[in-house]
Amino acid sequence: MEMEAINFVDLELVHVLYLFVVGFVGGLVSGFIGSGGAFVLTPAMMSMGVPGIVAVASNICHKFPKALVGAIKRARYGQVDWKLGLIMGVSAEVGMLVGANVQQHIKQTFGDVGSSLYVSVAFVIVLAIVGGYVLYDAWKLHREGNADKDEEAGRLARWVQSVHIPGTMMHFKSINARVSVLFTIPMGFATGMLAATIAVGGFIGVPSMMYVLGVPSLMASATELVIAFVMGLGGTIKFAWGGYVDIRLAMIILAGSLFGIQLGAIGTTYVKPYMIKVVMGTIMAMVLVSRALVLPVYLGQLEVIERLSETTETVLSRISFLVMIAALVVGAGIVLWALWHGRRAHLRQHAAMEEAIASD
Repeated sequence: MEMEAINFVDLELVHVLYLFVVGFVGGLVSGFIGSGGAFVLTPAMMSMGVPGIVAVASNICHKFPKALVGAIKRARYGQVDWKLGLIMGVSAEVGMLVGANVQQHIKQTFGDVGSSLYVSVAFVIVLAIVGGYVLYDAWKLHREGNADKDEEAGRLARWVQSVHIPGTMMHFKSINARVSVLFTIPMGFATGMLAATIAVGGFIGVPSMMYVLGVPSLMASATELVIAFVMGLGGTIKFAWGGYVDIRLAMIILAGSLFGIQLGAIGTTYVKPYMIKVVMGTIMAMVLVSRALVLPVYLGQLEVIERLSETTETVLSRISFLVMIAALVVGAGIVLWALWHGRRAHLRQHAAMEEAIASD
């Protein structure tokens, strides 16, 4: 099949600086919650006029090496379940390849606008479901004073861990229990499908590990980085083969995010688990609003609804962009505050211990 010619956007200095900063903040948040920074990068590129499929493909390309760096970093803190990450990564790779084919079909059938609409609708649906539940769960834990009890498995996870299917059982250190890999296959496949759609499968990967398997949130977010590396490697090859990866965008974002992801990973050692849910849910809610604002623009351009005036389209696009930037700023602010606050508490505790030792 003949490769389709893709017209990539022109990059000026201001665009390069913008992408570098966005990459840094995205890496900061991603290192903190496993996924979450990368999903903001897709709409960030789309706001510059990048077609949805190119934004997704370039995001996946930048993400898989960064995910490996983050996984190694967090493995030093004992937060990574390598076996679970690799097992889910295999089925996620299959989902990624299937999802990439869907993306390419939509692009070839409906053009750039159809691709951008598909990506935006996926954002709105997934963010509404997953983000709403994660925020509710974080609020419930905080209200009940169970912020430190995030490690306990829920009812669904306890049931999954109790099911024994001969020939499929495997022990995972993150839950210290044996679970059938038949549960991990659909979880991984859905993660890969979503990653091929919006470049972030962690919206399914992290919550599913937490609520279906009972993996603690710190380990779920860290293990997701392993999954992201495995499926991202194959996804990058698939999209690049079709000519959809803009390596310039990927490398600029990667350069910024490699710094941020290590700082974010360090932050996980100083915060309570429920704070990860707060950060994840907050960013999801804000990006949901950002993507929902431009849906009428895409629908009008495809003549599904009456086309909006040029002024209205411009206003909605700009507001969407500003909300997305606010999501980055708020997410980064929460991470940095949690890091600073946790670090201070750690130093005070360490000083108190030294004083107690000295007094003895």
